[in-house]
Amino acid sequence: MIEFRTLADDHPDLGHSPLLRGALLILQFAREHGSIGLTKTMAFKRVFVHWAVEHFDWPGKSAEEMFRYQKVINEYEFPPLELLHFLLISLRLGRHYKGEFRMTKRGAELVDSPGRLFANLIPYFVLQIDHASYSRFDDRPVGTWDIWMNVINMEADHGTTEAALFETFYGEAHDWHTAGWREMGAFSSCVLRPLAWAGLISEIREGDLGSRVCHVFKTPLWRSAIHLETDVQLSPICVQ
Repeated sequence: MIEFRTLADDHPDLGHSPLLRGALLILQFAREHGSIGLTKTMAFKRVFVHWAVEHFDWPGKSAEEMFRYQKVINEYEFPPLELLHFLLISLRLGRHYKGEFRMTKRGAELVDSPGRLFANLIPYFVLQIDHASYSRFDDRPVGTWDIWMNVINMEADHGTTEAALFETFYGEAHDWHTAGWREMGAFSSCVLRPLAWAGLISEIREGDLGSRVCHVFKTPLWRSAIHLETDVQLSPICVQ
């Protein structure tokens, strides 16, 4: 069983979640400006996408990197924003009205309550969204979140690697340099990336494309926000 705890609004570990930070920024912008303009296809207009790129501080997608090769960016070219747009509408924290994105009453209740927003947003995102739908390929790894999270809870307690986790789950030593790279890609996109975007794990990549290694660690947010069956098997953390 996976239990997400509701944290206090001022809990410092909430700062580890890029997805929560992005959701708060969108809702705060909508409140301050009254609405966010939409295109005819119901995507955020480019002026807001530009603002989001500059303010989200998204891991691996800094404004400097995003604007290095293109000065005009559409919503679909900034996947975290496109995903958050979908999540806020799905959770009825925002709505489309007359060509604008507007915050709902429920969204207004949560915009000043990061702890409650996290409790509404993150479990829904991690456990209920089809993560293959926005990955590069439509491949889905075999497994369930109950198995993935309980095993990662133990294996990544003191750090592990993407390849080592894949081998633990599937018994094969695939990585990005073997014939099984698509299976590795599905696992990375549908399991590790959602956890990283939620702020529950951190990924540190080393090496170039020919020798890339991805180290995986649980963040303090994982420890404070999640209760799992395998918690009893973990060694206590020594605090100096």
